[in-house]
Order: sequence, then C-alpha cells, then structure tokens
Amino acid sequence: MEFIMVSNNLKSQTLARNMRQYSLLVSLNLILVLTILNSSNATNEATNLYRLLKSKRSKSPSVGASWATLPVHIALQNGLKEADKISSLPGQPDDVDFDQYAGYVAVDPAAHKALFYYFAESPLNSSSKPLVLWLNGGPGCSSFGNGGLLELGPFRVKRDGKTLYRNPYSWNNVANVLFLESPAGVGFSYGNESSIYEETGDASTAKDAYTFLVNWLERFPEYKYRDFYLAGESYAGHYVPQLAYTILQNNKITNLTHINLKSIAIGNAWIDDATNTAGMYDYFWTHAMYSDETHAKIQKYCNFSDEVTSEECNNATDKAGEEVGNNIDIYNIYAPVCLNPGHQQAHILDSVEVFDPCASAYVETYLNSEEVQKALHAKHQKWESCSSFDWQDSPDTVLPVIQKLMASNISVWVYSGDVDGRVPVTSSKYSINTLKLHIKTAWRPWYSDSQVGGYVVEYEGLIFVTVRGAGHLVPSYQPERALTMFSSFLQGTLPPQSF
Repeated sequence: MEFIMVSNNLKSQTLARNMRQYSLLVSLNLILVLTILNSSNATNEATNLYRLLKSKRSKSPSVGASWATLPVHIALQNGLKEADKISSLPGQPDDVDFDQYAGYVAVDPAAHKALFYYFAESPLNSSSKPLVLWLNGGPGCSSFGNGGLLELGPFRVKRDGKTLYRNPYSWNNVANVLFLESPAGVGFSYGNESSIYEETGDASTAKDAYTFLVNWLERFPEYKYRDFYLAGESYAGHYVPQLAYTILQNNKITNLTHINLKSIAIGNAWIDDATNTAGMYDYFWTHAMYSDETHAKIQKYCNFSDEVTSEECNNATDKAGEEVGNNIDIYNIYAPVCLNPGHQQAHILDSVEVFDPCASAYVETYLNSEEVQKALHAKHQKWESCSSFDWQDSPDTVLPVIQKLMASNISVWVYSGDVDGRVPVTSSKYSINTLKLHIKTAWRPWYSDSQVGGYVVEYEGLIFVTVRGAGHLVPSYQPERALTMFSSFLQGTLPPQSF
C-alpha cells in the first residue's frame, strides 16, 4: 500500500463564509409544497437540494481549486476483481448475458471510508466499448439505486420488490457502465461519522471519487487505457465537471494513472444557483402553474444574483408555492404521483415502456433484502435512496469549471428532460446563455424511432440537447430516446436529424 502526495491537505483551504441568502427562497415553500410527499425518490432528491441551498455556509473556489490536486491513496488490488464478480442477483431473469461486479474500494483508510460500486459490462464486444462512470446527484443520492435500477441500468425491479426484469434500453448496450455510490454515507458506501458529517462537500466528493477511480482501474486494469466518459444528473452538475477537472489536473502528474477522459454529459444539471433558480420560476409560470400577478411580483422584487433578498421577494415566492398546490411531482410536472405504493392499479405493468410512479419503493424493498445485499457483496445495512448531509462547500456556480474543460478540448453535453420543473430546460438555457458561445449547428429537432426525440443546438465546445417528454430522471420517462441520445454522445455526433 502506498500514499502519493499530490498537494496540500484539503483543510488548508480558507473558505469564504458569506452565503447568498436568495437560496433561502429556493423552494422553502415551493419545493416542500410541490414535492410529492407520498413518493420516495423525488421527495428525497428535492429535499436534499433544498436543504443544501438553505444551509450553504461557504463558497469554494470554482476554478483551479485545490480539490483538483489532493493526496491520493492507492492500494494493491490483486484478486479483488474476482471477489467482486456477481454470480447471480436474486430474482434476475434467465437471459443475463453480461458480466456484473459489485463491491467496495477504500478511498481513505484513516477515515475508514469506502465507496460502493456496481459495474455492468456490455453484453456484446465489451472489450472494444468505452467505460462510462455514472453519478446521481442530490447531493447524497444513490447512483446504483436511482440511476442503476430506476433509469439506465440493465435491470428494473418489479412491483413485488423481489424480482428483476431487463431494461432493453440499458446504457450498457453501448458501453461498460460503472455506477458509483458517492460520497461516503450514500447508499452502501460508508465511513466514520466524523468524516461523513463534518467534512463532506464538493471538494471531498471530487477527491474521493478520483481516488476511487484510480484504484478501481488498478482492480480492472483492462480498462486503464479505455476511452472514458463521465455522465450524471441533477447535483451531479457539480460532481461531474469537478471530477473531470480533477482528472485533467492529475493527468499532468506522471506517477498517477492517466485517465483517457473524452467527454462529459450532465442532465437537468444544477450548475449555477442564480440562473437555475430564475429558470425554475419562469418555467412554472410559462406552464400556467401559478398566476400572472404573482409572477409579476417575482419579476419586480427578486434578483436571484443578489446577496440579500427582500421581504417582498420572499412573499412572492411563498405565494407561488401556495398557488401551485399539493401533489405535483416537480420532477415531471405531467406525471402521476405515487399514492399507494405496493397497491398500484392493475394497468401499471412491469415494463420500462410504462412509467410507474411507485418504482422507487420497489427498489428500496429490493436493496434492503439481506439476500440481495449479500449477492452485491455489500455490508448488511439499511439502504436508503438519499442520505442527509451538512454539506461543507458548494460553489454558487460551476460554469467556470465547465469553461476550463471546454478550453481543454473536453466535449461537454448538457441535456434536459423538457417536463422537469426542478432544474428545467429554461434553467439550463439561461446558464448556457451566460457563456455567450458561438453557434456551430443551429437549433433543430432530432429523432428516435421515427418520432421527434427532442431538440439540439451545437455551440463551440458544448452541445445542448432536450429530450421530449422526459422529466428530471430522463431515462426513467423516455428510455428509448435517452439511449439514442447517449449513443450519439459516445459517438461524438449530434443525435439523428432524420427518421
């Protein structure tokens, strides 16, 4: 076991202590009212993002930050790949034709921190396909339980909470996909309480994810020099660019593994506090979810870039929340909500083609089975979709980091399910527009299965794609369109312009 010192300790950072009070506005009423109180996945993710925005107490540097070069723990990985191989998951179908692995990678022995992963190789020609790391956001939400079993993984969980069925639009059809439970304390990942609850934030998450990755590549050396892609959604709008920048910085250090990063994709991504907040309110107003009168007051009294917000702005945003009302899923404003998990109506089928609003309840039941946890080589524990943290650092914007990636010739894709209200298409467009990028390919529709799959515009260094009819968790609502888009992302081409 060796320790490679890359730069000064994280705790040497001096962080500004002023917070933007506008974050108190973001959903104090709107999110808590709109979030589906009877569903699990959406509630936890909305609550976690709200809690972070409310409690922000520091700003971390956004470019050239010291989290990009930190001490990296590298341990011997001999024999661990074989130990991590999954022979069979409980309830899996008979037609499983790919190798799957799960287990832990230690990232900080002093803090007893280890991150859990699930890895699904591609069924065909896995040796020639790229490696993709998927991250869910929150912050604090499970990439395996949410991304893996609700969105883009090879399996979905049936209503019985015991049986799996295949997802024909799984992203491992076109890539080898690695799901990481990050940071420690999320899903099956663990660490001692002080390290989790007193030190967790953007900086430690980027550091630990990078440490995980270089150790995982030692465990799976056949992927060391494979084309590598990063993808994620929601608060992974922070995770993904920050990890990508960390990789680029550490690639300059000759005694560390050189990771062949090609491109990143972030979906319905929280990347800039001010534009994302303004875009959320504009989206709800343009979709007739609160009144013209209230919106006029928000326009008059609210400037979400201000350090301090007025009482008039607070009153206006509170009123917007009241007018929208209860039992609206802001992660898909047109989707049904889960009213009675475990007793869903008969017309809801176990099929990826039919959205089931209670699906996250089935995942929770499945992953809390002792038999399932044993098959996954996970510690026996209570698994939850999302965990709560006192987040220690979160920059107001990661747009400067994204600019750094673009300047380093890393292709950036920003995609948006167009019926998500939490980080809606307006938020993404407002954020991108602040970059004032030159347009290479004008806005046009793209197609999947002879239907308009969404719209795309190509800028210098950045591609923006909408996915028609998809909510915040894009592959949950539009799995086929999501796979079409993802395949284009890997190929480095725009989504199809004809059917």
